[in-house]
Amino acid sequence: MIPFNKPYLTGNERVYIEEVLKNGRFSGNNVFSKKCAAWLEDRLQCAKAVIVPSGTAALEMMMILAGIGPGDEVIVPSFTFSSTANAVVLRGATPVFADVRPDTMNIDEKRIEAAVTPRTKAICPVYYAGVACDMEAIESLARRHGLLALPDAAQAIGSAYKGRPLCSYGHMAALSFHETKNVHCGEGGALLINDPAFVERAEIVMEKGTDRSKFFRGEIDKYSWVDVGSSFLVNEITAAFLYAQLEQSEKITERRLELWTRYYRELEPLEKGGKLRRPTVEGCVHNGHIFWILLNDAAIRDRLIYELKDKGIGAVFHYIPLHDAPMGLNFSSHDLPTAAECSARLLRLPLYVEMTPQEMEYVVESVREVLS
Repeated sequence: MIPFNKPYLTGNERVYIEEVLKNGRFSGNNVFSKKCAAWLEDRLQCAKAVIVPSGTAALEMMMILAGIGPGDEVIVPSFTFSSTANAVVLRGATPVFADVRPDTMNIDEKRIEAAVTPRTKAICPVYYAGVACDMEAIESLARRHGLLALPDAAQAIGSAYKGRPLCSYGHMAALSFHETKNVHCGEGGALLINDPAFVERAEIVMEKGTDRSKFFRGEIDKYSWVDVGSSFLVNEITAAFLYAQLEQSEKITERRLELWTRYYRELEPLEKGGKLRRPTVEGCVHNGHIFWILLNDAAIRDRLIYELKDKGIGAVFHYIPLHDAPMGLNFSSHDLPTAAECSARLLRLPLYVEMTPQEMEYVVESVREVLS
């Protein structure tokens, strides 16, 4: 059986967890949490990183800091996971769905402006498969309309755009360390704050709305409840696991890119023969997070999934567009043809660090066989 994903272990996870057990400090914002935050701040060029329990938590904290609330609108791509929109809805605001580009499955920057209204407060682009949106165009539009740029960068660690870490774009960005991501800790995430104006309040929001961080630094003699907040800190055992992964992030990205590139090369004849379309990556450095293909129609995609399964290969589709989902219908009724049409034809192939050349060849040969 070739699974769709196999979480990678570096070998140091157990070592660092043993350190935590020995130290006897298990709550959030301790030694390994701080090491992870410092690593992210240095490598991703952000003003502050907050290690949180999930990418979803990072999105929710980001919306609190952005001041999103009732009456506000936030523009999000329809082709994304529910967490992107849920973070908006939980603040009492309205997600406004925008269509995506067929070459990257990222938000179509040319369609964003039409969705802007006097109630729009932010744009939340998503870096699908770790590939950059046109962030120059999006940030320019955001400045022109006085909006916040709040990327959902869940899949984007290790990616770059215009010579900068992709996660350094926007006022803030949300990372995921779910076990399906390149770097993982089972469940985890990080809020990356690029605009220093949000740093001070972030310390309060992450500490259940208290100014406890100032107390621990000796800046005040007691702490109290001063703002809205929640329990956004991750426990020290999870942070220790994550730090072992971050240390090998570059090696992990390099290996995934090798596998991604081989898929791209081996499937070129099928694209030239009109059997499928490969993903497009231009103007950025991606991280090999997902290798996806577009089949000619939904029936072919579904048949390929089932026939690959019969061959012991775990290939899967991805998101149902949010504007077509039962919950999404509460917020949007307009047609988004690219998201609807492409999502019905998209298939993700197995890709994981320890995938062998033999496994890769078997997957490619099986796709060729089924599509022929």
